[in-house]
Amino acid sequence: MKSFISESPARVNRCFTFMASSVQAVLLSLLLVSRITPGSSQKPLWPQQHVPVVWPQQTEELAAPHFLHPAQLQVMSSCGPECHRQAPTPSYRDLRHFLSYETLHSSGQLTETAVDIYGFDSNAFKTPAGRSRTKRQIFGHDSRFSIVGHDFLLNYPFSAAVKLSTGCSGTLVGDRHVLTAAHCVHDGKNYVKGAQKLRVGFLKAQQKDSLGRNNTNAAKMKFQWIRVKRTHVPKGWIKGNANDIGMDYDYSLLELKKAHKRRHMKLGISPSAKQLPGKRVQFSGFDNDRPGNLVYRFCQAGDETYDLLYQRCDAQPGASGSGVYARMWNRRRRRWERKVIGIFSGHQWVDIGGASQEFNVAVRITPLKYAQICYWIKGNYVDCREG
Repeated sequence: MKSFISESPARVNRCFTFMASSVQAVLLSLLLVSRITPGSSQKPLWPQQHVPVVWPQQTEELAAPHFLHPAQLQVMSSCGPECHRQAPTPSYRDLRHFLSYETLHSSGQLTETAVDIYGFDSNAFKTPAGRSRTKRQIFGHDSRFSIVGHDFLLNYPFSAAVKLSTGCSGTLVGDRHVLTAAHCVHDGKNYVKGAQKLRVGFLKAQQKDSLGRNNTNAAKMKFQWIRVKRTHVPKGWIKGNANDIGMDYDYSLLELKKAHKRRHMKLGISPSAKQLPGKRVQFSGFDNDRPGNLVYRFCQAGDETYDLLYQRCDAQPGASGSGVYARMWNRRRRRWERKVIGIFSGHQWVDIGGASQEFNVAVRITPLKYAQICYWIKGNYVDCREG
């Protein structure tokens, strides 16, 4: 490889000009993806949606779990978009069961909590129209950006992305709470290895090198870990890994043992793909093929069902559990707000008629899921009336 020192001044200037323009292009992409799309005369508005109540009833203790297998970062399923659309509409009794949940405590204690549901309109199950496409992990040119430098990594929204000790990603949604995918802590039948002593990693500047000297490399980062106190998993997931219903409930909330002292993202009810700015979604996670790097991507949303969003975002294992978010205008508060509207479930292989198809899928935060997750965070339903 040639050194810049041996190059002519003119060539060096051209190289630096190209690098500067590339950086500007990335920054411009980050800026535009969350703002009004070209040609649009109106601000993208967060839709006003009715929030039901998911209210805990009784809690009972279960037998201690067996932490048998490591987390599987890729989910297998035999049910694609059309399969999900043709599934029977869940009854009130079904919904109560799916939204009941288990709580794993750091002590190893496991409990199950039954819930009741109030104020939910079953007409909401009318699924949005969409078009099914074949999806892949990487679509042609890899459009992911590795986020580097303190100015980005330690500032919102990138600072809200965290790493799980089981290998997944997550997003800060409260002073002590992390939203992630259920399969990162539970394989559908039991809790995975490491779930009892689960830790959440926060990127921070490394002050000392391996010899204890002050670090002069401003870009050097490391993870600071905080233990998890409680892990909530909906019963809709605990039915067998990625069965027809389970994939709709591939989400989990982690409660940390202490506050993280970072700005967290707001939780939001997922609008339809048509309502998103530019019909785009975005998320940041720790893809396994770029160890130690936070990877950002944005893309157009594709097909969707009531519970799932299929999109064309490039991703690799390790990004599972990342919060999918959008930035839109809040009419009541008269300000721009960035909210988590889904959880990236990951790259999924679907066996359809003996032929394998690939999808990148996110679990949408529906009104019922919002009510449940918000209650886990707030501890009451009064503070969960606005989604």
